[in-house]
Amino acid sequence: MGIDYVIDWNCEPKAVLSTPGILNRLKARDRAEAIIKLYRDGGDNRPPSDMGFELVRRTPDGEEETQIVIVQTLLDDIAPLDALAHHCEGCPANAARKPFGCFGSIAYPLSRAAELWLLEQLPVTEDVLPWLLLKQTLEDSPGLGNDAAPARDESNIIFETGDVFARRLGEITMTSNQTFEMLFLVGAILPTYAAMLLLFFGVIDRDLEVADIQQLTPAPEDWQVRFPFIMLAHDDDDDTRSALKRFFGYVYTAYGLHVTLSIDA
Repeated sequence: MGIDYVIDWNCEPKAVLSTPGILNRLKARDRAEAIIKLYRDGGDNRPPSDMGFELVRRTPDGEEETQIVIVQTLLDDIAPLDALAHHCEGCPANAARKPFGCFGSIAYPLSRAAELWLLEQLPVTEDVLPWLLLKQTLEDSPGLGNDAAPARDESNIIFETGDVFARRLGEITMTSNQTFEMLFLVGAILPTYAAMLLLFFGVIDRDLEVADIQQLTPAPEDWQVRFPFIMLAHDDDDDTRSALKRFFGYVYTAYGLHVTLSIDA
């Protein structure tokens, strides 16, 4: 389980297989690779046609059903990915620089450390313009965080902890439920909204003049030069923080391409 997202860039693979079709096949590929590794690590060298595993699915009426899936069936289903992967070479939406690199994910549960890190990225009053934008956003969204709150009741499924963290930012307070909802429960991040997120979470330099902020949207042709990506990876990043930084890289790429980033959390 986790958060899936994709840069909505029109391309041949999406036209042939559809965005859900590609996503399902990518998940099937990861599952097949994990099962094969599990067999091999156990000294079992049977071919994929003789490898099976139980898959539990939830039916529309809420019941659970268990199916036996043969690994070779998954491999046959994902074969069309290989035939289309060459279209990803040089694609501007290929944020991960690999086949189907416009797709990404963040695994659950989100770590406590990463949730605290997100709060630490927010602007303080010294970051005058981004802080004022964040303050206005919170005032315009009085219920922000309410939709994320129920997920805290299911310990260690979506969040590592049921605790809600908060950070005081001058006159305003931001909670970890609000950051989660702001980032992942919006359905799709439009380019204008992406520009705000880049400022709020320090993905780009916040030391900008009013004119610079006004020119953030739409993204200029030289957006990577004028507003470079500064959220770098560090050796002490845990898995969730690393995944969040990759996610912000996708937000940044979608912003520059003037397309949405679709999210399924």
